Amino acid sequence: MTGNGLILLMGTILLHGCLARPPDDHDYYHQEILTRDHYYAYPDPEESQTPPEPAPEPEEPQKPGMEVIYETQDTRDEVYQVSKKDFQPKKMNKKEDKTHVQIPAKTGSKKSEKNKKSPEKLVFGGATEEKAFHVVRENCPPLGLETLKVTDFQLHASTVKRYGLGAHRGRLNIQAGVNENDLYDGAWCAGRNDLYQWIEIDARRLTKFTGVITQGRNSLWLSDWVTSYRVMVSNDSHSWVVSRNESGETIFQANSEKEIPVLNELPEPLIGRYIRINPRSWYEDGNICMRIEIHACPLPDPNNYYHRRNEMTTSDNLDFRHHNYKEMRQLMKVVNEMCPDITRVYNIGRSHQGLKLYAMEISDNPGEHEVGEPEFRYMAGAHGNEVLGRELLLLLIQFLCQEYQAGNKRIRHLITNTRLHFLPAVNPDGFEKAADLGSELGGWSLGRWTSDGIDINNNFPDLNSLLWEAEDRPRNIRRVPNHYIPIPEWYQHENATVAIETRALITWMEKIPFVLGGNLQGGELVVSYPYDMVRSPWKTQEYTETPDDHVFRWLAYSYASTHWHMTDSSRRPCHSEDFNKEEGTVNGASWHTVAGSINDFSYLHTNCFEISIYLDCDKFPHESELPEQWENNRESLIVFMEQVHRGVKGVVRDVYGRGIASAIISVEGINHDIRTANDGDYWRLLNPGEYAVTARAEGFTPSTKNCAVGYEMGATRCDFILPKSNLARIKEIMQKFGKQPVSMSLRRRRIRFRTGHHG
Repeated sequence: MTGNGLILLMGTILLHGCLARPPDDHDYYHQEILTRDHYYAYPDPEESQTPPEPAPEPEEPQKPGMEVIYETQDTRDEVYQVSKKDFQPKKMNKKEDKTHVQIPAKTGSKKSEKNKKSPEKLVFGGATEEKAFHVVRENCPPLGLETLKVTDFQLHASTVKRYGLGAHRGRLNIQAGVNENDLYDGAWCAGRNDLYQWIEIDARRLTKFTGVITQGRNSLWLSDWVTSYRVMVSNDSHSWVVSRNESGETIFQANSEKEIPVLNELPEPLIGRYIRINPRSWYEDGNICMRIEIHACPLPDPNNYYHRRNEMTTSDNLDFRHHNYKEMRQLMKVVNEMCPDITRVYNIGRSHQGLKLYAMEISDNPGEHEVGEPEFRYMAGAHGNEVLGRELLLLLIQFLCQEYQAGNKRIRHLITNTRLHFLPAVNPDGFEKAADLGSELGGWSLGRWTSDGIDINNNFPDLNSLLWEAEDRPRNIRRVPNHYIPIPEWYQHENATVAIETRALITWMEKIPFVLGGNLQGGELVVSYPYDMVRSPWKTQEYTETPDDHVFRWLAYSYASTHWHMTDSSRRPCHSEDFNKEEGTVNGASWHTVAGSINDFSYLHTNCFEISIYLDCDKFPHESELPEQWENNRESLIVFMEQVHRGVKGVVRDVYGRGIASAIISVEGINHDIRTANDGDYWRLLNPGEYAVTARAEGFTPSTKNCAVGYEMGATRCDFILPKSNLARIKEIMQKFGKQPVSMSLRRRRIRFRTGHHG
């Protein structure tokens, strides 16, 4: 063995020895520094033999297209040779053009099939091995910059413009804060615009890198993006191998604007622990700014501590994949056939493009409302590109069916005592549009709106303003309805800007006496509760509580606290908002004001208490993430459904035992009432405590009871029997004998008239 080979072998042994040693969780940052310092201590064998001379500083600032020998701005003083042809405009031949994907196919497309035909050449961190046999090129998932699996400690850069534009902000689809130039900007931006800049990701294990996705800077005011770059990998973050094609080093064509993601597949997979992106040109009126994601397959390494710590598996036998419209419909049909006694598939209307809005009901008596049994709903996909909720609901209906058949007591109790409804795709048109480009390439907004450009989530009538305007008139304070506020006439006109999907939802919400609901969204990790609209018209953020604020806060916390990560105080915020101070929950209006939200409408127009559940930073996670996301949310989804049985419930009847529909249920001290369903049954969500509850209905004498709500699960039974009021009895008697009751006010006027006339 040569001297160089011995040094390389010793370095490799020490490298793997360091990786195999689990770090102390309590001193994570210290371990990170120690791990990186270890690599700096061992120079590359070639460099130790003939150290290169430092490159001279150019006399003038470098511009893209100039021939240079560039030195990185890293403390490690690495030197890379850059050839002329890197910067010369060159015509892309057909083979090279395959690495640049302007309009990529969606995840799992035929693109990977093309790569199966040729033998694969694996390029390692210091050498190239051409396999003697054919290897199927894997469709590698994202490394995890967008989902935060890649931590801030794993991201490094040559220079940064400021902390808010550091390497930790160079994540695909990351959004800038409300105020730019703060700590939360929308990209990594280099401190200088030259050819020396790079952003580096430490995968923390040997990894096969197959592709790079890039965006520009998320900014309302600035135009910053990279137009070309090159890719290199390393085993030790010291010596690097550049991605090459048949013509030499590959220069990848990047972005032509700042928001549309562009995927470049590497000509040949590169294997290493570290990967660097080195910008070669950028928008001429902007700066070097990037948001990135890496497609990569971790190589098997049972001793790798980081992988074991982050690995999550599930034992549930479910269909973990993304479903298009036809596949979703087929899956719901299969579940219905598996559990015909407890399931029913129906549709609530159609989308703008004519797709039916399919829902599934799960109960022990599907198709009928049972007296005393509360109704619950989950809906997802109001924003078509936020698809995790869609898949979680499809997984949930499979799970409930399987567990019911297996005799799971908890699930059987829930299904027997609750009528559950699931609407996985509120905006199927938007989903199909986002799914055409796939999980990483749709960007932040593609498919968010309906086909006619409407945001369903904010498309409901603004009932908040009607309520608050009425309350602000002192003389009308007693006449202001605090519930079942009617929809204004203008909203019901055909030419009103209302999505057909929104109208279908409203009809559904009015038809079924829902008690509790959750709409699943994405792009953040938090539970939002109403009000979503600020009461002060001059503010954009202000805590605006409902009369049931204490109940809503509990409902939100019941989901957040049982989620695997939502209340983790050490987790990194998705974008710019840190919701850990409220333990994974937030009042909608204190976050950002929204008029006409589904939550506010549901609370003010129906009996249903609704919250918004933001499931993950990534709106459209890769298919490989679905098992982990299911584990993160499974318990939360079930626990939140169980909250429908918290508070008081009962039936309001007349003296003959007939249910009284639309009777008003009031709770002393809470200025928000609910109404009974058609059969006279009601459910009033309340936190533990003692309450004075009153039932009243037109023509009946009101009745009040003290009802205690305990801490154990299960609503307290509180029934009412209302006798007819005296006036109502008189009316009945007079109508029976064909006479009308005498109006006392009219009688007095007649007496006064007669007295005055005789006088």
